[in-house]
Amino acid sequence: MGRPEKILAVKGRRFRLTVETSKAAEDYGKYEALRNDIWGFAEDSLPGSRNMMCENYLFDGSSLFLAAYVEDPSGSFIEDRAHLAGFSYGFVGVRDKSVCFKSLDNLWFYSQYTGVLPAYHGYGLGVSLKEFQKEVLVGVFGVTTVTCTFDPLTAVNAARNVHHFGMDVLEYRAATYGEYGGFLNRLEVPTDRFFMIWDLKKPRSRPDLRLDHLVGGRHDVVEVEHRRVPGRSGPLDLETVRALRLELDGERLLIRIPRDFYALLRETEVADPAVRGIPLEWRMRTREAFQTLFGRGYRIIDFGTVPGPPPANYYVLSK
Repeated sequence: MGRPEKILAVKGRRFRLTVETSKAAEDYGKYEALRNDIWGFAEDSLPGSRNMMCENYLFDGSSLFLAAYVEDPSGSFIEDRAHLAGFSYGFVGVRDKSVCFKSLDNLWFYSQYTGVLPAYHGYGLGVSLKEFQKEVLVGVFGVTTVTCTFDPLTAVNAARNVHHFGMDVLEYRAATYGEYGGFLNRLEVPTDRFFMIWDLKKPRSRPDLRLDHLVGGRHDVVEVEHRRVPGRSGPLDLETVRALRLELDGERLLIRIPRDFYALLRETEVADPAVRGIPLEWRMRTREAFQTLFGRGYRIIDFGTVPGPPPANYYVLSK
């Protein structure tokens, strides 16, 4: 079997996407270093480099490590930590615990991490890594179902997973990972996650709708207002939740989320409890909205952004 890889040329730069094939334990340390550079939470580590090597399906296990390397100024691709721009990691699991590994159809792949260094944001590497993951899983593993989790309030992940790839939300999980800090989380904000399924056999399809035509009082479950607050980097306008309209019962409903939840977490990390509590308010009110609507039979069918000013992000739900 040849080594799966792909060369991307984006905005004047080139990247190589490839499968990790090393049988040397020390070569796996770069994934842990990159994970910590991206998430900034050393307490939530990957397994040790020796265990990562053993997990690799090319060694003794069922894990898949994908790497995105940026081209060196010399024109070559050097597979070391200094040139590692992003990665993806996951492993094969089972869907029905009563069947376990007795049937190949019961296998699915849990995609645990996909991350790109901030210096390489804007090159589409997150989407490209997932596309590459799909190719390897179907062509090499023979697995056609992927699961993953993501924070429902992160628009960049919603746009990628829900709108671009057409993943389906199986359930809303409250406080999935306990206390979780770092660059992309705050310890006092519960780690709620969507549990997703990606059917690699299903053609991508999106509903025929105009999101801008839906925005308005009779579809908006989450009412939002803008507040001028003293943020971490200075005064700024932030979206805040004013009220929920859980009584709405249309064919399609909208749940709005912040424009940039990561930036919201950073900017509200201040001493003033009224400002610091804004992300927690978003979390608890949208948790209530999603859980209520899911309980009434609604499901997420799309995600999109209505241009501003200011732009606004919405999940679209339908029965």
